[in-house]
Amino acid sequence: MSQLYLALFAFVLLHSVPALPPIRSGVIAILGRKTYILIYSIVSTALLVWVFHAALNTPYVELWEPSGSHAMVTLVLAPLGIFLVLAGLFTPNPASITFRSGDQPGAIVSITRHPVLWGFFFWSGGHLIANGDLRSLILFGGLGLFSAAGFLMLDRRAKRRLGLGWSAFCADHPLLVLPKLASGRNRMRVDAPIVFAFALTAAMTLWLLLGGHAFLFGADPLIMATM
Repeated sequence: MSQLYLALFAFVLLHSVPALPPIRSGVIAILGRKTYILIYSIVSTALLVWVFHAALNTPYVELWEPSGSHAMVTLVLAPLGIFLVLAGLFTPNPASITFRSGDQPGAIVSITRHPVLWGFFFWSGGHLIANGDLRSLILFGGLGLFSAAGFLMLDRRAKRRLGLGWSAFCADHPLLVLPKLASGRNRMRVDAPIVFAFALTAAMTLWLLLGGHAFLFGADPLIMATM
């Protein structure tokens, strides 16, 4: 259990300290934006692998009995989360996490100004519900809480950066997912990042359901959904 706590602490530290504007600006000035993003992505992926490795090697302690209905929730929330993460990472977004620079927000940002954070939140929540054990509560609950905390942190940073334009930006790019679509006041735009994210999400989901998830984590989502 201590290795899981240590891995999670390292993951949170990586995504907290470099996010501080003085540190981020200084590192980008030295390395360049593209090199910074490349190195950051590699280290972040390596730490995430460590987190999952530590979780898989943590003893299983059941908190509630998993059921097929729980797994069905994951089959809905996990692909939605993956789509939001991918669409957010490849869309220009001056207010949140992205791999692309630019002040003109992409289509996914009109749904929520923090698609990557919502994606991790949905993905984590879906897996937490389906697994029902202590290590999953620590892992996915921790990642979900960290994503939720990121809303406030990134909003504060974006407010400082956008200045007087922050209020207008919030009016067109809400925090909560889908409020404009639900009200019927805004028709969703579709752009290249959304199409790419949808195609990649479909391919990843298909691979995971056809054996990829069982190969990586020892659990078959389709079998769990029929329990």
